Amino acid sequence: MNIPFLGNWRKSHGATALGGAVLTAGDPDSSGREGIAALLAECELLRAQAERAGVELDDTADSLAALDQLVPRWRDDEELLPWLGNDAGLYLGTVIVRTVPGAVWELRSGHPVVLLATGREVDVVTDGQDWAVTGAPELSQVYAEVA
Repeated sequence: MNIPFLGNWRKSHGATALGGAVLTAGDPDSSGREGIAALLAECELLRAQAERAGVELDDTADSLAALDQLVPRWRDDEELLPWLGNDAGLYLGTVIVRTVPGAVWELRSGHPVVLLATGREVDVVTDGQDWAVTGAPELSQVYAEVA
């Protein structure tokens, strides 16, 4: 499908031929990128679940460890599970981008991943979905591997 305004947006926002756009701060045109990064950090469903359990999500590695300790009551709700897993992945990515030097969000065909300074790509959404369904890998473990 050819959508002209989308092609123009991609060109002006750093999209590549493969459909990727790097989301970083500090670029001359970073306001849009910061807005997208802020949107990815919202994770409303996960934040609500954590709040009900008394866990504060403060964008730190300690909060990832606290999430790993939650009783996974969401696993009984098949409709909630993929949404919560998506939020868990986006939260994991947010913590990585905010605390690991050189880590940035990148959109690959509309799918957010984290690109590390080493060039390694972390599919945090898939990790979050696996965590929500099975509890593994633990979010804090993924963070420890990339930090």
